[in-house]
This record gives sequence, structure tokens and C-alpha cells, in this order.
Amino acid sequence: MFCAVGDNAIRSELFEKLALAHSPKLLHPSTIISPTAQIGAGTVAMATVVINADATIGRGVILNTGCSIDHDCAIADFAHISPGARLAGGVRVGARSWIGIGAVVREGITIGNDVIVGAGAAVVRDIKDGAQVAGVPARQI
Repeated sequence: MFCAVGDNAIRSELFEKLALAHSPKLLHPSTIISPTAQIGAGTVAMATVVINADATIGRGVILNTGCSIDHDCAIADFAHISPGARLAGGVRVGARSWIGIGAVVREGITIGNDVIVGAGAAVVRDIKDGAQVAGVPARQI
């Protein structure tokens, strides 16, 4: 069984309620994955996703078309990285957070839990839990 509900919080609840801890990973054949990357159960990676060295991807994560996860990134459970988003090296994305289409995140940034990063945002500072940010540079809205 597999769960790919778009809403991060609902996906998290269903994952636990339906006991999906052993769900398969759904990885498009064009996905490029470093042999040192780790990917959790129930994660889906769409076409042309790139996951670089020593990245850690949690459970139930959605990696949408053409996003890139650079070296040493850590994506927590049930996050969603939208199409074309770019995470530089060492970025931390908290549980149930959503990175909007085409957003870019500078190296070493920490994004808290339950954060929403707007489309096209440029994240150059850490973001606290529950924040919603947008713009260039990204600011709380």
C-alpha cells in the first residue's frame, strides 16, 4: 500500500493510521540518486529529481518533478519539495514543510516544521516552525 495525498499533515496522519511504515519508495526511472543517499519508506520522487551525496530523505516525502536536493541535505518526514525547487548543500527541511515551485534555498539553511515557502522564494535565512515566507529574499507573510 502507498499514500501520496498532497496535503502534508493529512499524508502524515494516514501514514500512521494505515500502518504504512513499510510502504515502497516510488522512484521515477529518470531520478538520479547518489548511492550514499538514504530514502525513507513511502517517499515518491518524480521525473528528473536529483538527490546528491549523503542526503537523507524521510518517510512519506514528495519530491516533485525536477527538484534537486544537494549534498548533506536532510528532508524530514512528510515534507513536499515542489517542481523545480533547489536546495543547496546542508539544508534541513522540517516535518510537513512545503517548499514552493521554483524556490531556492541557500546552503546550510534550516527550515522548521510545518513551514510554507512560497513559489519562487529565495531563502537566505533560517525559518522558524510554522512560518509562511515568500519573496526574494524570503520574508514572513
